[in-house]
Amino acid sequence: MMTTLEAAWQRRSVLHELDGTTAYRLLNRAGDGFPTLSVDRFSTVLIANLYERTAPPYSLLQALADRAGALAVYVKHRPLQASGLDEQTRAQLAPEKPLLGRPLPRVEVLENGLSFLIRPAEGLNPGLFLDMRPARARLQKRVRNQTVLNCFAYTCGFAVAALNGGAARVLNLDISRRYLDWGRQNVELNGFSTVPTDFLQGDVMDWLNRLGRRGQRFDWVILDPPSYSTTRNSRFTVERDYPRLVAMAAKVVQPGGWLMACTNQEQLTLRAFLARIRQGLQGQPARIIRTEHEPELDFPVAPGGKPYLKVCLVRIGSSPAR
Repeated sequence: MMTTLEAAWQRRSVLHELDGTTAYRLLNRAGDGFPTLSVDRFSTVLIANLYERTAPPYSLLQALADRAGALAVYVKHRPLQASGLDEQTRAQLAPEKPLLGRPLPRVEVLENGLSFLIRPAEGLNPGLFLDMRPARARLQKRVRNQTVLNCFAYTCGFAVAALNGGAARVLNLDISRRYLDWGRQNVELNGFSTVPTDFLQGDVMDWLNRLGRRGQRFDWVILDPPSYSTTRNSRFTVERDYPRLVAMAAKVVQPGGWLMACTNQEQLTLRAFLARIRQGLQGQPARIIRTEHEPELDFPVAPGGKPYLKVCLVRIGSSPAR
């Protein structure tokens, strides 16, 4: 096991030495030889994700923490589906106290020179999805003087990247006021001013309808929904609802603008995902330009496996999607 751990550590040697990035994945399940375990590094904190209800591998995590110079290791027991869990169940799956080390309720990390606030003890998700690092970097390079609609904004990682790239405006939509407030902190942490009207709470589908009726258009629209989500009035699943989501989002993209459509639903193949995007774009001039996946450096795919993350760039108003 320790030999496998050493190989995983060496695989990420570039990231260990990379200036301006202190958040990345150290172990990626079967891709690194640990089928039921992944470990994320957030500066001085490690988060171990367990995909079976077994005891955490203490000795391995202690060895990894020593190697990384971590001050705390938190554990998250990953359910098959997180949507709809009650607070008591969530607390059991994601204990507030660290497994190893001392409590660190808040830590700031860097990604490509940008700062993000991480809260390791708060729930299953600590504040930044590490597999979207390349997508955030790509957006940053392409949005100068452009407008961005960030749907399912979570803690506004895409907003921070876009603003750092010179975006004229980023409008963030999310069902959770808590996450939007967290996102606003991330934006301000990087020296950008904020206004409340750029952090709108509510159902994304409802907001897309409103924006479409008002005739508002954006140069970029980002869709990064959870695979499953439940609100008081609706239930969203990627398999069933992504075509409708794409159709609504495409209507608020400027002619010649871009739609970034994402999903981390592992069971949904790339072919099936592209089919849903095409279905949503039916009748609209658009072209699928490229598809990207999770970064190979810290998210290696197991032998015989396939990437789980799909990030699709669509140009709206160019030619029919293909």
